[in-house]
Amino acid sequence: MLTSKQRITPNLWFVDQAEEAARYCVSIFRDSEIKTISRYGAGAPQPEGSVLTVAFTLEGQSFTALNGGPQSPFTEAISFIVHCGTQEEVDHDWERLSEGGDATSAATAGPEGGG
Repeated sequence: MLTSKQRITPNLWFVDQAEEAARYCVSIFRDSEIKTISRYGAGAPQPEGSVLTVAFTLEGQSFTALNGGPQSPFTEAISFIVHCGTQEEVDHDWERLSEGGDATSAATAGPEGGG
């Protein structure tokens, strides 16, 4: 039974940084929170007790972050489109998301209708 208006949940694959990434994203966007963290059990391909998945929301939209190992690492080719209504929102999100990042990464920032 469908319990949410959202039918598709993006699943983001990490080597071992799923919890760190989810907590970082939740710290940036309003109406965002960590929902659940599941852990690897005994006999799993990762150490017992280490984070397997993190279910979280960003502005009410559900996401899952998975620590699946190095087979398919997270890259900057995986991206989000963040719709902003004001320049202040653009500036806030851009500053937080680009902290410690590579200034040469391609990006477009502007309020709705802007670029």
